Amino acid sequence: MFRPLFVFIGTRYTRAKRRNHFVSFISLTSMIGLALGVVVMIVVLSVMNGFDHEMRTRVLGMVPHATIEGDAPIDDWQSLAAKVKQNPKVVAVAPFTQMQGLLTNDGKVQKILLNAIDPAQERNVSIIDRFMLQGKLDDLAPGSFGIVIGDKAAAKLDVGVGDKLTFVAPEVTVTPAGMFPRMKRFTVVGTFHVGAGEIDGYIGLTNLTDLARLHRWQPDQVQGLRLKFNDLFDAPRGAWEIAQHLGESQYYARDWTRTHGNLYQAIRMEKAMIGLLLLLIVAVAAFNIISTLVMVVNDKKGDIAILRTLGATPGQIMAIFMVQGTVIGVVGTLIGTAVGILAALNVSAAIALLEKVIGHKFLNADVYFIDYLPSQVQTQDVLMVGGAALVLSFLATLYPAWRAARTQPAQALRYE
Repeated sequence: MFRPLFVFIGTRYTRAKRRNHFVSFISLTSMIGLALGVVVMIVVLSVMNGFDHEMRTRVLGMVPHATIEGDAPIDDWQSLAAKVKQNPKVVAVAPFTQMQGLLTNDGKVQKILLNAIDPAQERNVSIIDRFMLQGKLDDLAPGSFGIVIGDKAAAKLDVGVGDKLTFVAPEVTVTPAGMFPRMKRFTVVGTFHVGAGEIDGYIGLTNLTDLARLHRWQPDQVQGLRLKFNDLFDAPRGAWEIAQHLGESQYYARDWTRTHGNLYQAIRMEKAMIGLLLLLIVAVAAFNIISTLVMVVNDKKGDIAILRTLGATPGQIMAIFMVQGTVIGVVGTLIGTAVGILAALNVSAAIALLEKVIGHKFLNADVYFIDYLPSQVQTQDVLMVGGAALVLSFLATLYPAWRAARTQPAQALRYE
């Protein structure tokens, strides 16, 4: 019968009255502090989720999940691909050949990793088709010596579709007149923009036949096979098993963890560590409730004594102040969650607008693997943050409520 009354009293104590404006102000600041902690934690975790997502979809969408290569050029890659596809974890296979070198144009130089591809097969293992700005992969016809480069490399070399580039291979040709670097003229047939500086600036695509001629191989010879797995985390073990099945002495496997594994693990570790540190901020905000309730208990000793003389039990007195602290926690958490979700959904656009206004890029593609701030709100993170804030808020009510329950009516009313 008394339970609704005590709930009403607990919620009533959170509102200002004539003589306890300071206590109510402390309650308000505790609520705001908790809300801000929740907002910051949701936004930062969403940004870390965004980096994780972009790493998986963009960078690892361009980088091979795994490759199978031989000690010598592979002659019949179609038969080898058929054997590799027998593995149920592999969803697609495409041939490739690589060569590092330099691209030059009118005195400008850009290092490049030239990837020779079969345009028809490449779409099955790469996302490059989604990010073409000009031209298309089908323009990489055999014998045309066409090249597709990133927009960052194109800007540095000051070239566009139709312009000529010179590729300088890291080999020399010996002639009676001396040694000269091997060079070949390529025609730009397309540009792409993935948003990752490492890819947009240093990756070029050409046809398999053209690079085979540059390697002085047969036109149908390739360096290896690029593999795409159902789950990229299956790549390390799956590629090793495939190489073992094909013949360890003849073929060897490489996977994405050797090239980008450290970066991916760093992102995951940073998310965990930043989440833990931000949780401490939420904990500080939540435990501000302790000081608020202690002040309320001291201010309401007379009311507590009257309630005790009317028959209220210590448990019921505890419930009053636990309700007050819980109300602060619930309201602060709900406000923080709502504002945090709204901020996380718009932080990318807000940062892009700020960069445009001040004319400065916060994320430089030369330093970071992407040149924009991604954000992805995940339900489990929102629930985790909100749940942690509520639990900490509830725990913060226990000590002040226990002190209130120990109030002796006679001592409290002596000076009233």
